[in-house]
Amino acid sequence: MQFDSKAFLKTLTSRPGVYRMLDAEGRVLYVGKARNLKKRVSSYFSKSNLGPKTRALVAQIRGVEVTVTHTENEALILENNLIKELKPRYNILLRDDKSYPYIYLSTDEAFPRLAYHRGAKRARGRYFGPYPSAGAVRESLHLLQKLFRVRQCEDSFFRNRSRPCLQYQIERCTAPCVGLIDEAQYAEDVRRTTLFLEGKSSQVIDELVAKMEQASKALAFEEAAQIRDLIASLRRVQETQYVSGEGGNLDVIAAVVSGGLACVQVFFVRDGRNLGNKTFFPKHTEGAEPGEVLAAFIAQYYLGAAGRTVPGEILVNQPLAGEGDELLQTVLGEESGHKVQITHKLRGERARWVAMAVTNAENALKAQIATQSTVLRRFEALQEVLQLDSPPQRLECFDISHTQGEATVASCVVLDTTGPVKSDYRRFNIEGITPGDDYAAMRQALLRRYTRLKKGEGKLPDILLIDGGKGQVSEAEAVMEELQINEVTLLGVAKGPARRPGEEQLILSAARPGEQNAGGELLREGTPRILPADSPALHLIQQIRDEAHRFAITGHRQRRAKARNTSVLEGIAGLGPKRRQTLLKQFGGLQEVARAGVEDLASVPGISKQLAQRVYDVFHGDEP
Repeated sequence: MQFDSKAFLKTLTSRPGVYRMLDAEGRVLYVGKARNLKKRVSSYFSKSNLGPKTRALVAQIRGVEVTVTHTENEALILENNLIKELKPRYNILLRDDKSYPYIYLSTDEAFPRLAYHRGAKRARGRYFGPYPSAGAVRESLHLLQKLFRVRQCEDSFFRNRSRPCLQYQIERCTAPCVGLIDEAQYAEDVRRTTLFLEGKSSQVIDELVAKMEQASKALAFEEAAQIRDLIASLRRVQETQYVSGEGGNLDVIAAVVSGGLACVQVFFVRDGRNLGNKTFFPKHTEGAEPGEVLAAFIAQYYLGAAGRTVPGEILVNQPLAGEGDELLQTVLGEESGHKVQITHKLRGERARWVAMAVTNAENALKAQIATQSTVLRRFEALQEVLQLDSPPQRLECFDISHTQGEATVASCVVLDTTGPVKSDYRRFNIEGITPGDDYAAMRQALLRRYTRLKKGEGKLPDILLIDGGKGQVSEAEAVMEELQINEVTLLGVAKGPARRPGEEQLILSAARPGEQNAGGELLREGTPRILPADSPALHLIQQIRDEAHRFAITGHRQRRAKARNTSVLEGIAGLGPKRRQTLLKQFGGLQEVARAGVEDLASVPGISKQLAQRVYDVFHGDEP
């Protein structure tokens, strides 16, 4: 069975991460990293000029698994861990599987040196790393030369100098070889270097920011720009890592439930290294909570599984249902012969492990929901609820987004039996209406959309969904009547009184006669109806409604930022002018802010974890 790359790529995220290509037996053929998973994996199936080895790889692909990471550097280190663990056939042929490099600081000399190191750690001194690439180490060493001017020359060169070398002339060294700096001053430079390499770089960054501001005030803009670039580079090499950390063996398990389906992600951490993850879609009773799924999964996964290692600690994203954690801990401990602890109240690095597992579970579940078999089942359920003669083949949904009437944008998203049809998505900049008049905005968007379709410029949907109540449905009815479009079923999707998912009120227009549906009731014209929370039809409606909402908000933010001629940062709640300025200075520009992880953003003074998450989400939402 051939791999359906087109369907898979539709569901793939644009975030950084690692991908694993599998053959027909489920063996890993190749492990790769990507700054943008969607673009990188797409290149294997869209380029015609691939090399012979890559063509041979692609011909054997029967599946692709992905692990989403927070930053590019995490993807690099996780890729290295997986290559060492799995030893995929095509990685051996196509790339160099070396260990990652370190920065070495000698400690048994009066004037210690910094050096690049790869391999066994035999020499006395301190080793900082691992770094994601040799380039990152060299860049870091180059920056450290500029900042602290600690020598990097070989000992043989250092001991045989009678006059300063070129490094002193270009201000990259303080020439301890000829006594131009005493041991105490040099030790201070080494101390600052050590603090920086340990990750305690806030003070160094603050000093650079102050220096940049002084240069700017003195109109030395070239110097200020150089310092800005230094700050950006320092931030880059010091990005917080989520895939290599504290020692020990543990499993990280996260369960996510949505749309009547559940996904469980299991990450394996051994000796402090993330060795990858596996995805499971367990069957469960309708309405199960994540804690129930976790309790059932852990018991079935570990108990009686020959050859499966039970680690001393299992981290979960939710408390297990009932008293499952205490019982499971006891039973797993008895079976494994050592104490087993199941923990969900986490902080620091352990909390980050779980956050990564949750992110991957959410992405995997989103992809599963979008698979063709699931979508077909939901289309059939919607046919039954609306009592149509045949299953609908194409849905369109409209939503309106604005901020107190400013920069109003309407979105139109399309879904067919293969999933989202993003090539047919459209946005409409709404003009000439009273600000905040959602009815007029909806009318304008529908007129513009369906006038074109009426002219034959596109395909009419079987069902038109409107994100709104009776008022919006009435506007849609008027537009359809004006354009003499009678073959489209109109359905309003209004939020329930408590505005909670699962309590949406459905308002059907142009009612059709039919028999009672599975719920024993007719969905009558104009009468709000709430479907059961586990209804596949409701899940389909929620999917397209949420996608229309996301697409509208994205367009509105872009239009508002363009109208104000401002940075995207200005649209983030809680990020005022001073915090924006601090953020840009600390990272050396908007581009570096965009590539930073949540922990890196939260390390800036005045930026809370919640605010950092909002900033991260603005830059890392999947593109439509």
